[in-house]
Amino acid sequence: MEKYNSVYGNFILQYIAFKRSLGYKYIGAEFRFRVFDRFAVQESCEQIGLTKDLFEKWMECRVNESESNRYRRVNELINFSRYLNDLGIASYCPKNIPHIRSNFSPYIFTHDEINRFFAACDERANKNRRSSGLIYATPALFRLLYGTGVRINEALHLETNDVYLNDGFFLLRSTKNRTERKVPFSDSVGDSLRQYSYFKEKVFGSNTKYFFANAGDTYWSKGAAYEHFRSILVQAKISHTEKGPRLHDLRHTFSVHTLAEMSSQGMDLYYSLPILSKYLGHASLEATEHYVRLTAEMYPELIEQANQLCAYVFPEVFDNGI
Repeated sequence: MEKYNSVYGNFILQYIAFKRSLGYKYIGAEFRFRVFDRFAVQESCEQIGLTKDLFEKWMECRVNESESNRYRRVNELINFSRYLNDLGIASYCPKNIPHIRSNFSPYIFTHDEINRFFAACDERANKNRRSSGLIYATPALFRLLYGTGVRINEALHLETNDVYLNDGFFLLRSTKNRTERKVPFSDSVGDSLRQYSYFKEKVFGSNTKYFFANAGDTYWSKGAAYEHFRSILVQAKISHTEKGPRLHDLRHTFSVHTLAEMSSQGMDLYYSLPILSKYLGHASLEATEHYVRLTAEMYPELIEQANQLCAYVFPEVFDNGI
């Protein structure tokens, strides 16, 4: 266990344990708290509760310190100060310093766009029933992406023996975080997968290694899937720019629509976010939490609920590689 020498030592340990109980790894924060612990000793802190003078010294930019590091260092202590206040310990708590964010913003399909997208997808497949190419697999592949939120590479590497069509789930083995996970799917996704599976067996036989099989017992490439994705967008009259939509935005859309649906059914975000995080295969809640704000932006009626969450539970974190 990490050892801290200042008067804040036990509270730091409690705070880190609290964050981890919510699903955060909280590895980098340990180093920042070690630095703060030494700082508190150097400043001869004898009482618990951050003062304004102490905080202003901590907020000063250090020699050769990046804005990103200062942002994490300062805001981490602000969140810790809020935690102390919630425990009934008076502690100075300034506003969070702004973060220089990237311009990246995922494209979230509306429900109308999703309906148009799959209508175009089905129309293309029905017009090419004799085709043995990916064009007939796309209704199943894209419904799998939107209906389960799996990454495109996870879907394309999905092996036939790991798809349990009658039981309503599949196993993912080739994942970003190198951990296997069981992913259930809805009846509508199952119907699409079964329809494709029937077609695939007629073309390639029943012993293909990969579920989305290609000639030579290989799987379809991400590039080939993207080409069909772009064609369907055009047919569905969904504009495409340099910012998207991208294939990965089906995963983002699944996440936002799922959070909105759970919220509309009365589920508290405290409970729904860890469920979504586990389902998506994220290593921690930090990779999932920004979907709360994306959901609130698309569904303004959820803003009030999102804002009720403690700031130290859901700090502002944006990760482009979710």
